[in-house]
Amino acid sequence: MPIDQNTFATDLADAVALLRRLPPARDAVRDAHRRVRDWAAERPWLRADLVVDEPPGTTRVGYDLLLEHPEGGTVALSAEVDDGVPWLVDHSTHWAAGQVVNVDGHGLSIFTALSTIRALGARDRQLHERLVDHCILLGEVEDDTLTVAETQQAADEFRRRRGLTTRARTLEWLADSGLSEDAFREHVKTQARIARVRERFAGDPARRYLAGHPERFTVRRAAWVTGPRPEPLRALLDGPVTEFANRVTATLLAPGEAAGLRLEAAATLTPRLPEPLRDVPAGTAAGPVPYDGGHLAGVVYEVVPPDPESPEVLDAARDAAFQAWLDERRCASEIKWFWL
Repeated sequence: MPIDQNTFATDLADAVALLRRLPPARDAVRDAHRRVRDWAAERPWLRADLVVDEPPGTTRVGYDLLLEHPEGGTVALSAEVDDGVPWLVDHSTHWAAGQVVNVDGHGLSIFTALSTIRALGARDRQLHERLVDHCILLGEVEDDTLTVAETQQAADEFRRRRGLTTRARTLEWLADSGLSEDAFREHVKTQARIARVRERFAGDPARRYLAGHPERFTVRRAAWVTGPRPEPLRALLDGPVTEFANRVTATLLAPGEAAGLRLEAAATLTPRLPEPLRDVPAGTAAGPVPYDGGHLAGVVYEVVPPDPESPEVLDAARDAAFQAWLDERRCASEIKWFWL
């Protein structure tokens, strides 16, 4: 039957009184639900529903009561007996409400995390570790000041990696990413500060890391083929290693034989090769093995020891030393996630 406003006003007053009497202890939530069910059974027109907030790290809970309004829609009631702040408001003003993670006291806001995710790429398999690393680096650079040249270099590098060769293309990318120009400038400044931290590991630290891990900076000359199924790849490994690329090329040229196959070759630092080839000795074949949603087979023709004076090798050693330092810091950090 239709309910008039006077009746609803009475129901609201009763609902507030009910909320104020509900037990705030976590182990009494079942009793709270029972009380609300009994109360609602006498007022079926309200379609009352109890919402319970159970925040981690406390034995207290918060309650909301949802009631159907006689003119349509829903009314939500909150009541807090002790400090006068309903749980919804308390959460919205809590220092961690806009945080994703806190590492050693350095928080990462939702906005900064999203910006970092965009910079890293959505397919990064270690995204959670990268966000923690970002917090660690924020703690290292929070008081750093930048030169105009450092900021400009970081902005140029950011645009270069994404092919943003003109201002118009940069603005289009920012619009697609949902970033303002001010947010972009702040992100670039952060990246410039992080680049400064990375440079701490150039020079002697990079040389020491290279001397301690020479096997990680060998150059491998290799060729490999990928495809959806392992059988065709297995056939390509049947024969001398030195003729592997020729066999693949012949297969690619044969009508109907090359469905989904792709040949690649490189002479590069070992960490830059596909993972299945990084430990393969010279003159050895590997595969077929599962790889990147398909399969891979390949050969390593030659393994060259690292040149300690090569700029490419020293840059790689710097980056590896930097990452090793980050890994150690991450293991020793106190990490609190807020999105779990």
